[in-house]
Amino acid sequence: MRGRTRLLSVSAAGMLAVVGLALGFAQRRRTVSTQSAGGPRTISVRAGGDLRRALEEARPGDTITLEAGASFTGPFTLPNKGASSDWITVRTSTPDSQLPGASERVSPAHSPLLPKLLAPGGGDAALQTAPGAHHWRLIGLEIRPASADTLVYDLVKLGDGSSAQDSIEKVPHDLVLDRCLITAFPTQTLKRGVALNSAETSVVNSYIAGFKSAEQDSQAVGGWNGPGPFHVINNYLEASGENLMFGGGPPAIAGLVPSDIEVRRNHLFKPLSWRQGEPSFAGTRWNVKNILELKSARRVVIEGNVLENNWGDVNWGYGTINLTVRGDSGPQATIEDVLFRNNLIMHAPNGFNILGKDTYQPSRRGRGVRIVNNLFVDIDGARWKGDGEWVKISDMPDVTFDHNTVLHTGSLILAYGPPCAGFVFTNNVARHNSYGVIGQDHGPGSDTLHAYFPAAVFRRNLIAGAGDGYPFFYPADNFYPTKLTKAGFVNLEAGDYHLAAASPYKNKATDGKDVGCDLDALAEATAGVVRR
Repeated sequence: MRGRTRLLSVSAAGMLAVVGLALGFAQRRRTVSTQSAGGPRTISVRAGGDLRRALEEARPGDTITLEAGASFTGPFTLPNKGASSDWITVRTSTPDSQLPGASERVSPAHSPLLPKLLAPGGGDAALQTAPGAHHWRLIGLEIRPASADTLVYDLVKLGDGSSAQDSIEKVPHDLVLDRCLITAFPTQTLKRGVALNSAETSVVNSYIAGFKSAEQDSQAVGGWNGPGPFHVINNYLEASGENLMFGGGPPAIAGLVPSDIEVRRNHLFKPLSWRQGEPSFAGTRWNVKNILELKSARRVVIEGNVLENNWGDVNWGYGTINLTVRGDSGPQATIEDVLFRNNLIMHAPNGFNILGKDTYQPSRRGRGVRIVNNLFVDIDGARWKGDGEWVKISDMPDVTFDHNTVLHTGSLILAYGPPCAGFVFTNNVARHNSYGVIGQDHGPGSDTLHAYFPAAVFRRNLIAGAGDGYPFFYPADNFYPTKLTKAGFVNLEAGDYHLAAASPYKNKATDGKDVGCDLDALAEATAGVVRR
């Protein structure tokens, strides 16, 4: 009996060893490397595999493929791989032939084709970068919280917004998010989709949505402690506070101003289900402020975007587009050399809020804002809870408004505070409404222009509905039809704002073109940006 018992014991131990070897082999098989000797490898990580290990072991030039549909719980950190400039790619196992093309936008419909990187809770991100990490390209990933009650602050952290990143050497750079689905759950509070505190970073062809809070600002994309350049191109961006923002926090890197920023062909949108009183209201009033905000930025191009839906909430009376130098971004904060061109802005309580220097905190004075060839539709204070004003402006030199068409309900320009030198206002089409161009403690028209815009260039604008006598209050060489319907649009009611061939204002701009927005150029710049 003793011998038999011993034999059974040995057999059990042997079986355990065999099972252990099998389990170990299966675990290893979840992460498989294929390579030519010394060359780039493809590291395949299947469901249940060790993504952290794959990230650590990857070499410059390698590709890590993650099994489509599999979930991997973070946080995951992209390491610093040293001096090489070869890219490491982390991507879905779905072949390129089944994904949107390299310049096409991903959407929630593509979710089954994408692996899932999950934020675990406790405030941790799903994905972040090590100091100085560089040359990481992420393609076709879905990044989200593990569940609707997961606590997350920044879902993706490219760079570090804290005092730990206090020198340029620590800044991650050469990073790409391409065709990534980055979302929060519909009822979830989540402050930020992508914290952009890096250098040379592209966020392209992605869907970044659901970022909202009932108590604080939130952004789809926001950055304050990275120098740039930044390329935000062909994305859907959805957030309650600011869909996109640069500045707004003190950078730990001395003297830093986010710079060399291009924002092109994005759809920046707030769902009406977030607004009380709308038929689609989903039951939670989220904290809504504006769509796009710069508090500190230099050399920025914002072109070919559609900005849709904003309403007065916690920031009533300020701009849907805020270009305001703010000292909360540090005493070096400035806004310089901004081009806002060929954009469509719809369904909002107001237009621009422009401030050249912070009134309360130390900052530099900005300069050089050009707002050219844009269309503003349904800028309605009553409908969207605001004042309907197109521009509020103070203390910003060298501002140009040229070839814009504006359908709004409030003042055209409201000026206050220190004057704005170098002001150019040409070839725009808008209603005068009650006050037109008006400054604090001054009358409309030339009185305000002399006080707040010394030596301004104010020519060939069509300002409709001023009424009898008002042309005498404005400079010569402008147009003052009594109603906007007399501008000679092809079809104002149907939304065709081209000037008809018989319009008296055809080819009357300073450049020999039609006054107002060149709608064909706008249509070309924004084609395909909105995808319902």
